[in-house]
Amino acid sequence: SYYLKESKGSRRWLLFLEGGWYCFNRENCDTRYDTMRRLMSSREWPATRVGTGILSSQPEENPHWWNANMVFIPYCSSDVWSGASSKSEKNEYAFMGALIIQEVIKELVGKGLSTAKVLLLAGSSAGGTGVLLNVDRVAEQLEEMGYQGIQVRGLADSGWFLDNKQYRRTDCIDTITCAPTEAIRRGIRYWNGLVPERCKLQFKEGEEWNCFFGYKIYPTLRCPVFVVQWLFDEAQLTVDNVHLTGQPVQEGQWLYIQNLGRELRNTLKDVTASFAPACLSHEIITRNHWTDIQVKGTSLPRALHCWDRSLHESNKNGKAPLKGCPIHLIDSCPWPHCNPSCPTIRDQFTGQEMNVIQFLMHMGFDVQKMAQQQGMEPSKLLGMLSSGN
Repeated sequence: SYYLKESKGSRRWLLFLEGGWYCFNRENCDTRYDTMRRLMSSREWPATRVGTGILSSQPEENPHWWNANMVFIPYCSSDVWSGASSKSEKNEYAFMGALIIQEVIKELVGKGLSTAKVLLLAGSSAGGTGVLLNVDRVAEQLEEMGYQGIQVRGLADSGWFLDNKQYRRTDCIDTITCAPTEAIRRGIRYWNGLVPERCKLQFKEGEEWNCFFGYKIYPTLRCPVFVVQWLFDEAQLTVDNVHLTGQPVQEGQWLYIQNLGRELRNTLKDVTASFAPACLSHEIITRNHWTDIQVKGTSLPRALHCWDRSLHESNKNGKAPLKGCPIHLIDSCPWPHCNPSCPTIRDQFTGQEMNVIQFLMHMGFDVQKMAQQQGMEPSKLLGMLSSGN
């Protein structure tokens, strides 16, 4: 199933892949089926849905894409949009994420996609990783069907994970505590997961799991992809076993978090089009506050608009990037929420909003010590933190 909002005057199409983790063995798929049925079956899906963020048809909420044809593809395959296995004697679940996308494309061609100029395949979280895994395949599918004129692009939100060392190693019991590499390694076998050919060729047989990690698959992609990633992604911290509520954060944890931001920043340095705010959060493009977040004075919708223009211009004459229209935006400040436009932080237990200073204190951030390291007065550091410089 999918949801469609047609916009007859537009030749732009936006296909959105929903996220929601995954399951990688019989036990955790059973649990998921019992507790999160809507991510396993379309039976209880509502007849209509309201589009928000980049799926909104209100120009105030969605300045550059409000008029596009919108397609929302809910996530019921639990396989990071990679699976190609039907239900069998051995496996009572079907994992068909990759095939669902192909079928939706086939059907949309008859509903106007055939005359599209641009198809933007977007997704958040597992859907963002799904974009990286499927964008080239969608382009190939349309070419094979005879629609070479459609420019296929990707927008991956919060799906650029690191296969880093966990803060605390745990056994791989459930989706949340299992190290990302191990979960995907098991999942890919269980789902019969597909990865793009060009990425697969970079790795030995049995090592295809590498292609689920953005920085490894990105260099092999042919389609242009815009990467949106919080430098301190909550889902990444969760699988790394960093938990930020309850007790103050120990120093080791605090250093781990800062290092995570550095590592992530490094993996994005050769990504042509990227937007990476130094915030602690997860997913952004379908949030209604997505226009508020800025990196170096540029909002995400503006950066996407600049990217659109740069692709349009480079098709014409390969000119230098447009002045005053940046597309490579990565925060350089070193800790969570050092960017003043970050979304509000709430204490997960009390639901109270926290400002940056309260949050950092809660994290065990030592203002005296930090000020000393930076060679400045504590009061000056506090002022900088609260203004986000």
